Amino acid sequence: MAKTASKAAKKAAAKKAAKKPAAVKKQAPAKKRPAEKKPASGGDKQRFTLYGSMTSGPTYTVGLMLSLCRHPFSYIHVNLREGQHRLPDYMVKNRYGQVPTLRDGQTFLVQSAAILEYLAESLGKFEGRTAHERQRIREWLFWQWDKLALPILRLRARARGFRQFGDEVRVMYDTEAKTALAVLEHELARSEWVVGRRPTIADVGVYGVIRYAAEASIDLSPYPHVAAWKKRFETQPGFGTPEQILPMESRLL
Repeated sequence: MAKTASKAAKKAAAKKAAKKPAAVKKQAPAKKRPAEKKPASGGDKQRFTLYGSMTSGPTYTVGLMLSLCRHPFSYIHVNLREGQHRLPDYMVKNRYGQVPTLRDGQTFLVQSAAILEYLAESLGKFEGRTAHERQRIREWLFWQWDKLALPILRLRARARGFRQFGDEVRVMYDTEAKTALAVLEHELARSEWVVGRRPTIADVGVYGVIRYAAEASIDLSPYPHVAAWKKRFETQPGFGTPEQILPMESRLL
């Protein structure tokens, strides 16, 4: 009897096991595909807004950089003669009360040399390729404002009636400008570009000053390598004159 009961129990257990559904193997979660990069939309046009004046050399320098990078930008004209650069709403954007100011999103950037570095890094164009090149570019940008821009732009301002000083000061600035040009001539005699084998923001910054040499009554013919570099730079794609790049009035994209 015990053997019969044992056999019956085994049969019953076998039937229950047969009724249970087969264990379902868990499938590994599907691997997520990397998100596809969306192409730049037209909204990118609203990224940059440049505040400045068409007659301002530093404003032109930043506008030239954006043009060379083929990046559109809105433009807000700041009337310097009416003192708009000293009004509270502008001083909030530029604590120095100067032009240019570049807005990138919610960030306001000032000082044209610093803006050039920012654009080179954020747009990945006209930057130095090595730490050594980046350092040399920075040195030239600092030198440019210390030795080249100051005399040339002040002589230009005098010629345009924005500044007044006598002949003694004019001769001093003229001498300083020519000394700086001699330094640049020596460098460009060894290389087609200011730093490295291609144009960088060092060239953009220096050109933004050399552009106004004629208005400062400075002849570039004694500096043939500077004159040749200037012509070479003006053939770069995206190049434009101040009149071509900067409007006289505000322009919103």
